[in-house]
Amino acid sequence: MNNRRKLVIAIGAGALAGPLRSFAQQQSKIWRVGVLSARRSPASLELDYYGAFPRRMSELGYIEAKNLIIEWRFANGDYEVLPRMAAELLKLKPDVILALGPPGAFAAQRATTTIPIVFVVSADPVAAGLVKSLAQPGGNITGLSNLAADLSPKHLEMLVTFVPKLSRVAIMLNPANSAHATALEDVKQAAQKSGIKAVSVTAQTPDEIETAFSTMVRYKAGAVIVALDPLFIQQVPQIAGLATTHRLPSIFPNREYAEAGGLMSYGQNQIDIYRRAADYVDRIFKGGKPGDLPVEQPTKLELLINSKAAQTLGLTIPPSLRIRADKVIE
Repeated sequence: MNNRRKLVIAIGAGALAGPLRSFAQQQSKIWRVGVLSARRSPASLELDYYGAFPRRMSELGYIEAKNLIIEWRFANGDYEVLPRMAAELLKLKPDVILALGPPGAFAAQRATTTIPIVFVVSADPVAAGLVKSLAQPGGNITGLSNLAADLSPKHLEMLVTFVPKLSRVAIMLNPANSAHATALEDVKQAAQKSGIKAVSVTAQTPDEIETAFSTMVRYKAGAVIVALDPLFIQQVPQIAGLATTHRLPSIFPNREYAEAGGLMSYGQNQIDIYRRAADYVDRIFKGGKPGDLPVEQPTKLELLINSKAAQTLGLTIPPSLRIRADKVIE
């Protein structure tokens, strides 16, 4: 073999070795995701919509304890501990932080400007200052927005359809959730156009949720809109029960609310959201830059109505809502 042919073979082998070595390193790497949530830890990931994230990661080829470690951190509704939990996650050197809810997203954003962050938030991420634009987020952060605050006027419209003579509506907010200021303003504007008085009540703990419902009764509210919030999500059974006890027609963005006995839910399917969050993480693992990955918005919203709750409240499901409903729970 002449020297020139030897040189060509050596160069070709070297060119192949680089990609093969890179592929082998990619396959053998153990990826680490830090999850930051303002909620409490679910009793079972399998039964909670959070479980959609690890299930989708598995479908994408990431197996926990083999090539994937997921570090979960739950604030149990105490948003003040989120910065400390974010700092704890950074010490573990995660490849990506999955930040759930506006409080988790802001805590992660303040904690690092280098580690990629994928958020799932109910706020307008541009107006909230999380990203520069939906198309080009910039920096180290991107994710999904379900724009629950923008749904508040629609929630009011649906309640009015159920209760045509509604004159006063309450909206329950968490003052620690910065996204709720927009929700309140949207409801007030929509209510004013309809000649309805909108009153706000706040809660940051389960005990304060109890007090909030007593306040609604004192305000003589005829229905309640519950804003999307990690604390309110973990207290869905409590909220649904209180709405029934106080005979208040109610609506919440998560389907779990109607399934737990609340009158209605209208919003994005949370299982779908967390599956899509896994797709973002996968793209980042494969070299995608968060700042170049557009923020996704909802493509489908679902309406669930609980027929038993309606009967308990002495209400008849309007034909227009029954036709639109994705599911009527009997």
